Amino acid sequence: MPIRRIIRRSITILLLILITGYLVPQTFSIPVLGATNKSYHPNSFWFYPWGSSGTHKGIDIFAKVGTGVVSSTAGLVVYKGTLEKGGNVIIVLGPKWRLHYYAHLKEWKVPRGRFVSPGTIIGTVGNTGNASGKPSHLHYSISSIIPVPWRIDNSKQGWKKMFYLNPSDYLTGYPYVFVFKTIPLLSFKSLLIIDSVPNA
Repeated sequence: MPIRRIIRRSITILLLILITGYLVPQTFSIPVLGATNKSYHPNSFWFYPWGSSGTHKGIDIFAKVGTGVVSSTAGLVVYKGTLEKGGNVIIVLGPKWRLHYYAHLKEWKVPRGRFVSPGTIIGTVGNTGNASGKPSHLHYSISSIIPVPWRIDNSKQGWKKMFYLNPSDYLTGYPYVFVFKTIPLLSFKSLLIIDSVPNA
């Protein structure tokens, strides 16, 4: 097979994979059970100064130690481990080639390599890593594998904004609870649907 054909075919496959990642629909919910938009400060994203990180590249959602942490969107658990700053963390690769980073967990609830749905419990709130001795919270950030340069601005470390999205722009007020309902379809068949409702 000629080398040009191999290169052309490889580029086509790569483009199809990239496009498919962008076509996968995404839904978001606050990744801490019982949390609302009042559980975090909406302007904490990119706050400066923020310790050795320079700027705060996510939001902190405050809750009691042991409160359930849920996946905010569908995706694949690509990392489960311990990092110096983040402590116990989980990283989920979600739609649009975005990495969802959950840090300072007390414990993990899912293994690496698991596909998760919005609302799947993946861990619990803690204060591991550089959150030790501070009020328990989940640090949640969203980063893009594919740079989005139009997000760059003149703020401190503003060039890094091409890789980070503000979670406050995406989160809804309640984590998902899945309710299964059966509805008639043309009065002959029934269809199983999933309906998301606020966590009561």
